[in-house]
Amino acid sequence: MLLTLDIGNTNITIGLFNGEEIVDIKRMPTDIHYSNDRYEQLLFDTVGDINIKGCIIASVVNGLDMLMYNVVNSIYNIDSIILSTNLDTGIKLKLKDNNEIGADRIANGIAAAKLYKLPVIVVDFGTANTFDIVNSKGEFIGGVIAPGINTQLTSLSKCTSKLPKLDAAKSENAIGDNTLDAILSGVIRGTACMVDGLIEQCENELGENATIVATGGLCRLIAKYMNREFDDINPTLTLLGLKELYKLNQNQEHLLHQYL
Repeated sequence: MLLTLDIGNTNITIGLFNGEEIVDIKRMPTDIHYSNDRYEQLLFDTVGDINIKGCIIASVVNGLDMLMYNVVNSIYNIDSIILSTNLDTGIKLKLKDNNEIGADRIANGIAAAKLYKLPVIVVDFGTANTFDIVNSKGEFIGGVIAPGINTQLTSLSKCTSKLPKLDAAKSENAIGDNTLDAILSGVIRGTACMVDGLIEQCENELGENATIVATGGLCRLIAKYMNREFDDINPTLTLLGLKELYKLNQNQEHLLHQYL
């Protein structure tokens, strides 16, 4: 069994693969204050005592990649891979500084390039909303980073004295006749308008229409308010990318430890 860990700012998403098939998805909280022992118990309780033969870890949280590397290796007696640009990424990274790109975005890029017609734009709805763009030459050329939906809702509550903290929910009308509906309209419908507009601008810069793919927990909610339909909604895209990256690098031991 292959274990894939996508460490985000809010949750660690765990994918379990039997060959090419993803057989289970689990989640744990992300907390930089947890000790190795705490995460070791949490991972064992979440995944269980199963036959893990390999693991690849992608993290956007400083320090948690190495912590989880040690935790996984201790529990399952394997040598995990930490995703970085030192690995064979399977796509050409064409950024001003390739080291700036998040590990989850590399995984999104390789999965999208493998599964969809190019060019492709992946819109990932998470703590941050990101666009990951692979052009028609198979090059990862960059994208967009914006505040995620829950980040916006939390920020409005923290940075204002009278606005309440809300959970993401349907927005009944664009014109909110009360504070709660006004916030939901601004965040939910506003995010949909942002995504619509940025897709159009990115396609203009690409010079052609792109395949538009959505992933992330709130993508289906936002899709209801968009003018442009997603060509596909793929909630496991990042995990599928990690699986492909593991396949590319599992036998390249000279690359695996450059990050450590």
